[in-house]
Amino acid sequence: MIILGIDPGTASTGWGVVRADGNRLSSLGHGCIVTTARDATAARLCRIHEELGSLLRRFRPDAMAVEELFVNVNVKTALTVGHARGVIMLAAAEHGVDCVDYSPLSIKQAVTGYGRASKMQVQEMTKVLLALDRIPHSDHAADALAVAITHAHVARSGIARAAAAAASPGARTSRRTGRDRR
Repeated sequence: MIILGIDPGTASTGWGVVRADGNRLSSLGHGCIVTTARDATAARLCRIHEELGSLLRRFRPDAMAVEELFVNVNVKTALTVGHARGVIMLAAAEHGVDCVDYSPLSIKQAVTGYGRASKMQVQEMTKVLLALDRIPHSDHAADALAVAITHAHVARSGIARAAAAAASPGARTSRRTGRDRR
């Protein structure tokens, strides 16, 4: 499974692509889509949308995982990040890629095992889990890789639960649809 992780923002949108093969995770690439405050908001959003479309065509991910908006005191910042999330979700829909949101707490929990982990702990575990030589230079790219790792863990546990349910005594599935008929 190939997962495109996204850390949304208007100034810098981090992206990271992770391949999950069973329990093995590897990075296929990471970086940032950077815009300048001198440009109009619409132009910045257009650039994010276009570059994300290019990444979707290049990596052909099976899923996109996006960090949920962390609501802070600055409403204007939250609103502009919300705009970026909108064009990110639009790009995923245009390319037929499922888009899933994860909270910062769930990302920390999935990557480090502790929901209150520090940013440095998350970055260090991201480096370890992906066998990277060093932590990615951009915090946004490192965060995006952590989001992709989170989805890999969630997807794997979902598959494991489905397999366990199918193997359990008394589980009956419909031959026509393959769905559980309990």
